[in-house]
Amino acid sequence: MEQIMSPHNRQHHYRSVSDTYAGLSLFITGATGFMGKVLVEKLLRDCADLKCIYLLIRTKKGIDAGQRRDDYLKHLVFDRIRETNRAQLDKVKLIRGDILSDGLEITEPDRAELIDNVEVIFHCAANVRFDQELKQAVNFNTNGTMRVLKLAEQMKRLIAFIHVSTAYCQCNEEVVEERAYAAPHSPLGISKLADLVDSNVLDLVTPNLLSNLPNTYAYTKALTEDLVYSYRDRFPIAIARPTIVVAAWKEPLPGWVEGTNGPTGLMIGAGRGVIRTMHCNPDYESDIMPVDITMNAIIVLAAERINTPNNREAMFCNVSGANVNTLTWGDALESGRQKFYDNPLCFSLWYPDGSIKSNYYYHMLCVIMFHYLPAYLIDFLMIVLRRKPFMLKIQKRISEGLETLQYYTTKVWIFKNDNMRAMYSRLSEDDREKFYFDMTPVHWPTYFLNYILGVRQYVLKEPPETLPKARKLLKKLYYMDKLVQAMLYLLILWLAYSYWDVVIGSIQYIFDSAIEGARKAMTPTPKAHSVRI
Repeated sequence: MEQIMSPHNRQHHYRSVSDTYAGLSLFITGATGFMGKVLVEKLLRDCADLKCIYLLIRTKKGIDAGQRRDDYLKHLVFDRIRETNRAQLDKVKLIRGDILSDGLEITEPDRAELIDNVEVIFHCAANVRFDQELKQAVNFNTNGTMRVLKLAEQMKRLIAFIHVSTAYCQCNEEVVEERAYAAPHSPLGISKLADLVDSNVLDLVTPNLLSNLPNTYAYTKALTEDLVYSYRDRFPIAIARPTIVVAAWKEPLPGWVEGTNGPTGLMIGAGRGVIRTMHCNPDYESDIMPVDITMNAIIVLAAERINTPNNREAMFCNVSGANVNTLTWGDALESGRQKFYDNPLCFSLWYPDGSIKSNYYYHMLCVIMFHYLPAYLIDFLMIVLRRKPFMLKIQKRISEGLETLQYYTTKVWIFKNDNMRAMYSRLSEDDREKFYFDMTPVHWPTYFLNYILGVRQYVLKEPPETLPKARKLLKKLYYMDKLVQAMLYLLILWLAYSYWDVVIGSIQYIFDSAIEGARKAMTPTPKAHSVRI
């Protein structure tokens, strides 16, 4: 970040970020998700003078809107706000609705309030499952965005529409620039196709539609980007493309994380001893981005969009480290492994001792040996004990997840982030402290320690007090693992000793046959004499 930090780039051309949001009313979709919670918390805490935040949240049976709002704001990510400036939470207003329903299923009074008051939209809602069928992915990611765009068209005071996309919706490009890319197909055409065609029929043509894209998530996000871009003449648009978003670096809590997507699920599977091998190029950059750094960049991108009302062209920003404080997959996985040995999980099926494989065929051999064979053995023992088998089912899900993930761990992309760097150069020193998104200061070993502790505490609900018990379990599993290895080696030696003569005899027979065949090939064949009758 030498260029970013140079004195020539420290001029602050715009209002401060917090002043930019002062008096504004915001509308946020996807607020209940991992990234959405961080966005809401950061805006409330460091943009003290914003007017109101409307959150689109689905209703739940038996829970009224007021109770749902209170439950949301009781989440631990809002603890600091409750302690320091509780009045900020009163600025959160819940809008009951569903992104999967026509008109977002918003009541008329709520719709009128949004149309009259909202000035900035953060559209974060998305279905991030990679294995979802195309019909569902289109309905959520593409049609859901279309419903939000139609609502945005009616808003009288709208000055910025911020769409949170993904850097990997253009993963068929080796170099992803901060610009618009044409969708592989017409977003509206695919939307109509998904509405008209049955899921089973649509699944048959999905591989042809995806072309070079790896899954329906990347495909529908590419469609959605193009759809959002088509609205650039109707209201100001900015599109953020984060890379792989993982646990928080500093805020709202170091190591805070939700869900088991991507690297977090891999970390849990490895920590439980059920993932023993992974196909990965250890020298490729991992492109992971802590969630707080990611959301700070998106908040600043929105401020830039607000502060440049005369620029009608859509803004693009690749939220990526891009050669700043780089971390390879090999370094990331090794660092995670070492931290897990010091901070193991309370429950593991086996000692966590897997490794990455750059060779695909070697990896598949290890999958058979260390994933499926033990799974079959455990399920056989469960059947013998008259218990329900479960391990083979788990391993199939793990294999599907690894197969999806290995697309990203065996390819390399260059994500241009000139716009992101330029945004940082325009921030004041105060804003750089509050809305940090420079990756340079991140100390990866400390980060992974907090990440693993966060996975234990926030995802698996294993508080720090359980660590002594978990370490005792890890020690037992270590000795069991070594015992099984020793028994396996002894079995191999016993088999070699018991069948030595058979093995040697077979080898000798093969050599003798080969030599005999070679001699016959080298012996000249007698010429046949013609006989006249």
